[in-house]
Amino acid sequence: MALETSPQSPAPVRQIANAIAAWIDRLGAVWVEGQVAQVTRRPGMQTVFMTLRDTVADISVPVTCSRTLYDGLNPPLVEGASVVVHARPSYYANRGTLSLYAREIRMVGLGELLARLERRRQLLAAEGLFAAELKRALPFLPGTVGLVTAPNSAAERDVLENARRRWPAVAFEVAYAAMQGPRSATEVIEALERLDRATHVDVIVIARGGGSVEDLLPFSDEALVRAVHRARTPVVSAIGHEPDSPLLDLVADVRASTPTDAAKLVVPDVAEELRLVEVARERMRATLDGWLQRERAALDAIRSRPALADPRSLLDARGEEVGHLRDRARRHLGHALDRAADDVGHLRDRARGLSPLATLQRGYAVLQGPDGHVVTSVQQVDVGAQVRVRVADGRVHATTTAVEPLDSPETDPKTDPPTDPEEDHG
Repeated sequence: MALETSPQSPAPVRQIANAIAAWIDRLGAVWVEGQVAQVTRRPGMQTVFMTLRDTVADISVPVTCSRTLYDGLNPPLVEGASVVVHARPSYYANRGTLSLYAREIRMVGLGELLARLERRRQLLAAEGLFAAELKRALPFLPGTVGLVTAPNSAAERDVLENARRRWPAVAFEVAYAAMQGPRSATEVIEALERLDRATHVDVIVIARGGGSVEDLLPFSDEALVRAVHRARTPVVSAIGHEPDSPLLDLVADVRASTPTDAAKLVVPDVAEELRLVEVARERMRATLDGWLQRERAALDAIRSRPALADPRSLLDARGEEVGHLRDRARRHLGHALDRAADDVGHLRDRARGLSPLATLQRGYAVLQGPDGHVVTSVQQVDVGAQVRVRVADGRVHATTTAVEPLDSPETDPKTDPPTDPEEDHG
């Protein structure tokens, strides 16, 4: 029943403590599942003290058991083991602490443990935490490599020595954490988040040596898996050996079979890279040499052509062609000028033949009256009239002494002299 208390009648501490102890005693023996976080065996005592930790929440409770029960466990109970305990809870009123007294301890079998891990894997896979499209590529040459491992561990030596052997200039920032035990997952998460916040860290390696399934349980912790999924920096999982496969391998961007393999993945091999550079240089040199050989052969082929072997041959041929064309042009022009001169001569002769002056030069004359008009009939001139006679080289002034008409008034066009155009218009 609930205690009847009030500000006027409060219950003393001992009463409350005894009530709590009574209520817990009524709970009776219960089966409790958890992970052994700490085991303490004091010399000369028949009681073994342990701490049982919840696998999900950060809750733990002290457990005691008889030394006989503890020593009779097969395999022996170690820290980090998952167990099922049949215990009776009790409340120690003087100190106000809750503890469990174990009557039976059962180690969780490997098959059952693997089944639980498989169920956890399926649930996380259904959420998409292991999707392939979420995997990020590792940088070719990271400036700084973050390493989460146990201090002075073989995994730390393997990663550092092999990485520096491959690339001596590689820089590491090591964040130490427990790689086994009840605090392992929490410390690994803290170290991971610290390195992830460092902007100069380009890749993070979580490394641990081999061990049993129970030893590797922290790396299948759901909180750790989700922390790796949230990380912005690429994460390499290097837990255990090749057969080991904690859930961390599935959520990490790259899985390394061993810590040594992780060192090979995060940094390139300087000797191999130098060899590849030399191979690339030789290939480029061979390609360039082949290109130069082809271009040289093409130039030689062009140079061997007659036109380029003796460039003056083209000029000589074109010079001869120009000379022939010039001669043809001169001959053609000469012929054209000769024909034109002949035509001009013919036209000149025709013009001269049609000229009145030419008629006068043949002995004809033109008679003009006193008024200057050409006399074409004897009736136009009187006896004693002053007349002018136009001959080829001048004029003759005369006086008519007689006029004699012909018998026929018709004139002979062949003997009738033409008139002088100048005189007609004069």
